[in-house]
Amino acid sequence: MAVIHHTTLKPTKVELLAGWLPTRPWYRGGPDPVLEKSGGFRLDDPEGEVGIEFMVATDTTDPGRTAYLVPLTYRGAPLDGAEHALVGTTEHGVLGTRWVYDGCHDPVLVTELLSLIEGRAQAMAQSVSDTPDHEVTRSRTGAGPVPAEFTPEPADDREGTRLPAFEGTVLHVHRVLVPVADHPPLPPRDALGHVATGWPGPDGGRLRAVLMTLRSA
Repeated sequence: MAVIHHTTLKPTKVELLAGWLPTRPWYRGGPDPVLEKSGGFRLDDPEGEVGIEFMVATDTTDPGRTAYLVPLTYRGAPLDGAEHALVGTTEHGVLGTRWVYDGCHDPVLVTELLSLIEGRAQAMAQSVSDTPDHEVTRSRTGAGPVPAEFTPEPADDREGTRLPAFEGTVLHVHRVLVPVADHPPLPPRDALGHVATGWPGPDGGRLRAVLMTLRSA
């Protein structure tokens, strides 16, 4: 299980994201977002080497408070061939220099995410060690394991990120989150799988959305 260290990060995650988000094709805001970390969850790396986080980051400069889904990985050394996916580096008060990546380009995150959709991995609390996050829901129709060797080739567009998955499927990562009334959020009828969760809203309630949808290619 991943150990969550409550320590300093310089720069912070939201400071890194404030410079990175405006470079993404799915970003909807202005050049200088003021972000807050609104919620999310983690997955465990079975090897214990890579931190895996799915962060909900909200742009508070937007009157509509647009929430973005940002899958991130944290590594103790650069990931070979992933220079284009580097969000930045930060100094961790316990672990030292951490290389922070757009997790859609990191094969460790993608493999564990597909395992979550299959029901073989457990979503974990974002800020508490060794604690499952039971608000995260998932589904998948069909059968068949995730390939043992999986190298993602994600594509970003205005709507989000598309990840080739398994058995002729594509995982749509919904970068701009659209809250729904359903509790828990339900996937579209034609979806082959999904991941959904909630996060705190500005009025003290909960906002909920489908984060990812698995579809036929």
